[in-house]
Amino acid sequence: MKQKQSKGKTLVKIMGGVGLTLASALSAQAATAPKTMEEMWEIIQTQQKELEQLKAQQKNTEQRVEVTSEAVEQQAASGPSWADKTRVGGYGELHYNNLDSKNEIDLHRFVVFLGHEFSDRVRFFSELEVEHTGVENDGDPLAGEVELEQAFVEFDFADKHTARAGLFLVPAGIINETHEPPTFYGVERNPVETNIIPATWWEAGAGVSGELAPGWGYNLDLTSGLETPTTGSSAYKIRNGRQKVSQAKANDSALTGRIKWAGLPGVELAATAQYQSDLTQGTGAAGTASSATLFETHAVLSRGPVGLRALYATWSLDGTGPASGASPGRDKQFGWFIEPSYKLTSKLGAFARYNVWDNNAGSGSTADTKNKQMDLGLNYWPHEDVVLKFDVQKQSGAANDDGFNLGVGYQF
Repeated sequence: MKQKQSKGKTLVKIMGGVGLTLASALSAQAATAPKTMEEMWEIIQTQQKELEQLKAQQKNTEQRVEVTSEAVEQQAASGPSWADKTRVGGYGELHYNNLDSKNEIDLHRFVVFLGHEFSDRVRFFSELEVEHTGVENDGDPLAGEVELEQAFVEFDFADKHTARAGLFLVPAGIINETHEPPTFYGVERNPVETNIIPATWWEAGAGVSGELAPGWGYNLDLTSGLETPTTGSSAYKIRNGRQKVSQAKANDSALTGRIKWAGLPGVELAATAQYQSDLTQGTGAAGTASSATLFETHAVLSRGPVGLRALYATWSLDGTGPASGASPGRDKQFGWFIEPSYKLTSKLGAFARYNVWDNNAGSGSTADTKNKQMDLGLNYWPHEDVVLKFDVQKQSGAANDDGFNLGVGYQF
């Protein structure tokens, strides 16, 4: 009973407090409320101005949102910026050679790719290379050099047919166009393509390429040509004829054609022919012009862990100079190799390669001038674009340079 009385008294006190609070609020409102019509009209005008300002701010905000939206739509309609259409890549390789002829370590190549897509049908591609970390000095090739190996524009002129113009790699052999270190076995590029093709080989000109039928591709290029020396130990030697499109003599051009079949996964069969009416660019003695014809064919097979590469290339030179000059036998130069390989694991592969080449195989030579080289080695890919390499080589015949090689390479 006492507990109920206590609760009742408490409730009375609370209600009393609420009543006093409401009375105070009403008194304050009454004190601040307008007492005349003039004061009421001033309050209404002030509120009207505030409403108009809020409406103006809202309209301005809506206009800004609309402009921003239109700008975004225009940007989306115009497509990506130039940076989105530009591609940067490259590759490089470091070699250690422990051979009879040398014991050295060399950053052989550092290459940067730069490409740009102007539209769906027009593209640009370039390749800038630094060899031996420097620039050639006083004719010493070991001092290094900077070379622009590719710089061309490509146009799609029809469905599955493309034209190009500029500086580009000659479509001959296996490694001349695809020579990034992770793509081939062995520390050094094979000596047959190096001395006979001669890789890496680029010229300036124009050409077309495309697909003739499913699996069948073609190239046809008209470019600058080689200029071989006509005297001395390098006379008419193919590799010494590369002008590298550096103020190159253009008295005589070269026509190159290739047919390639890749109608099955892991299979590439190709044949290339080139003709040049004067390999000396008119620098030889009167009446000593020498036409030159290259024929090259190769096969690249890859079926599961098993791989095989094989190539044959030959040059035929006309004229008295290549056959009986300072370096007789240069009217025919040829080479071939065969390279089986096997992937021991997804990252480790083994290979063997047998190479034969001869730059003095023509009619004016009576000596055995063949060079033979056997290579055995391993490639290890910690990543598909990074490779570690080891191989041993043994030469016989005209050359004798035995030893082993170590290398590391990458591409991106």
